[in-house]
Amino acid sequence: MRGSDTTRDPCPWVILNDAGGAFCMGAIGGGVWNFVKGGRNSPQGERFRGAVAAMRARGPVLGGNFGIWGGMFSTFDCAMRGIRQKEDPWNAIASGAITGGMLAIRGGWRTASVSAAFGGILLALIEGIGIGISRLSTGAQPPMAPLPPSPN
Repeated sequence: MRGSDTTRDPCPWVILNDAGGAFCMGAIGGGVWNFVKGGRNSPQGERFRGAVAAMRARGPVLGGNFGIWGGMFSTFDCAMRGIRQKEDPWNAIASGAITGGMLAIRGGWRTASVSAAFGGILLALIEGIGIGISRLSTGAQPPMAPLPPSPN
């Protein structure tokens, strides 16, 4: 649980930061993925050239997809924080559901509903794992036994 974090930037900057970070993560990951895929699918003498061509063609596309998802998620997260006036895991879960639904709305209401449910469930799992890890890390230290009273 994030709690009330006063060191965090204001929402417009958070949205831009998250969108840019998601784009970079998608572009780098997509570049590596498509480099390997392009190298495997190229003929024997052209593997490196095919790998570089696939990386240059598809890496930025995947980065753009990640950037759009990250920007929309962060926008909805900031909106939920503003509407609810609190910062808790429910904001991220709702933001994941809204983002999933909005990105799939062109496929119709049924597709958008399934994507929204999937987005909400995915973010609930991520938030639940984060809460569990934070509880384990803070609760891992055994409580200290009280010291016996001093004779003085």
